[in-house]
Amino acid sequence: MSADTSVRLPGMHAKNPVMTASGTFGYGMEFAPYGDLRGLGGIVVKGLSLLPRTGNPMPRIAETPCGMLNAIGLQNCGVEVFLRDKLPRLPFTETPIVANLYACDADEFAELAGVLSAAEGVAALEVNISCPNVKAGGIAFGQDPAMAGKLTEAVKKRAGDKPVWVKLSPNVTDIVGVARAAVLGGADVLTCINTLTGMAVDIRSRRPRLANVIGGLSGPAIKPVALRCVWQVCQAVSAPVIGVGGISSAEDVLEFILVGAHAVQIGTANFMRPDMAFRIAERLPALMDELGIKNLDAYRGTLAAG
Repeated sequence: MSADTSVRLPGMHAKNPVMTASGTFGYGMEFAPYGDLRGLGGIVVKGLSLLPRTGNPMPRIAETPCGMLNAIGLQNCGVEVFLRDKLPRLPFTETPIVANLYACDADEFAELAGVLSAAEGVAALEVNISCPNVKAGGIAFGQDPAMAGKLTEAVKKRAGDKPVWVKLSPNVTDIVGVARAAVLGGADVLTCINTLTGMAVDIRSRRPRLANVIGGLSGPAIKPVALRCVWQVCQAVSAPVIGVGGISSAEDVLEFILVGAHAVQIGTANFMRPDMAFRIAERLPALMDELGIKNLDAYRGTLAAG
């Protein structure tokens, strides 16, 4: 028996469902010493803005029980440097490369999408709707369905033939409402979920452990939340969903596919072991064989709930 791990997404074919999460895998080449980038289902590079960003002051990462907090502040080299210096070094003919977009208003997001739409080697655009909308007083795009839908529509109009992924925030009362709005706005794929808002403090120094005070919680601690969100969104929309949150084994991958995800992204586990994504991708076929799973299409969404 030989399990078929391949996954089809709008405008993209992946050899397996194991991708990397934005902000946890650099621009990709940083992890080349730890495994074959061609063996991954996809690489989502760290968030890109129109101009370079220096990010937040240190400290920007703090370990927490079963996870970590980060407040990097989306430090990046800017889209032009990425396209000129980073993208050409990636195996984009064999592994789909997904650009993650960061901006603070819809016009800037649309401009960024327009720049990336013409880039050979970029397979899809992932929109970070956890960004603050400066024109709406700083509320995150992903916390308001109407804003999420309008932002998705603005990006979609400038994306050309690039599929548009929308990365949903769990920091909402109704993630399904935001998911539906994004799909109505033209989202081809939903990424679910981004980090949960959290903080950590030091009782001896009486100071926050992050210079930014609050940050994004990720890692195994959030996996149950991520699973719940993916299951709810898959029940509500027809667009493919990519599961993210606390995945650190091939078993975790199959859990997300069982509740309906098409693929997954490995994030915090890359900080624990830089070869983790490669190890999970290599382990998955054998695990599928053990469980009698011939292909992921037949297994996806077969959870016997209720």
